[in-house]
Amino acid sequence: MKAFAKSILEALQTFGFLKRRTPEGPVDSVAALSRFIRTRAAFVAQKTMYGYIQTRMGLQYPIMFQDKNFVQSMNIAKMHIFAACLSDLAIFAVAEATAGSRVSNDQRDSLALTCFREAIAANLEHAPSDTWTQEAIEAFALRLKDTDWLVSARQAENFTRSTAALVKWAPIAPELKRHDAEIVENSIRFEWIAIRDDLRNRVDADAFASRWHSEGAG
Repeated sequence: MKAFAKSILEALQTFGFLKRRTPEGPVDSVAALSRFIRTRAAFVAQKTMYGYIQTRMGLQYPIMFQDKNFVQSMNIAKMHIFAACLSDLAIFAVAEATAGSRVSNDQRDSLALTCFREAIAANLEHAPSDTWTQEAIEAFALRLKDTDWLVSARQAENFTRSTAALVKWAPIAPELKRHDAEIVENSIRFEWIAIRDDLRNRVDADAFASRWHSEGAG
């Protein structure tokens, strides 16, 4: 069990389905923030899901891509995990970008929802059902009502939806997931560390606040 746990962690930390991004400059506008949230959420969702599947299936992994039902299951799972990653990251990113700014929580809610909507809209062709888009947006809007913008939104503990979604939606047999849950959850937590550090290093809060207010600030 320990050997298998180690193999999962190594695979999920080095899996090369998506390449690491090159630096894109400062996050100093709503557009830059929205792009950061969308691309990083997609990166984490795909890397962790495909990495987990590859590790669990081993040599069967390439063969399974010939199974249309399995591919469909992966595509459905991918979008649910993506929405969960968006939910976690949008709240954290908005909290970081507006830290120290004189803005209301309602304005932060509005900004986070805007970024979430834009990311969903950019991926409509991958929506797994006719109702998925609206359900994802409504679930995020409901979460915002209970968001503590000044404290918990900027903490690692805020990243709860993505860990749960990866375990729930990954197309792996339930009896295997029961053994993997803690390992897989830790793998996605590991990915978020680098994303949070990246944003903290690149966000220009003063420039962001200036541009956001000039655009109407929600």
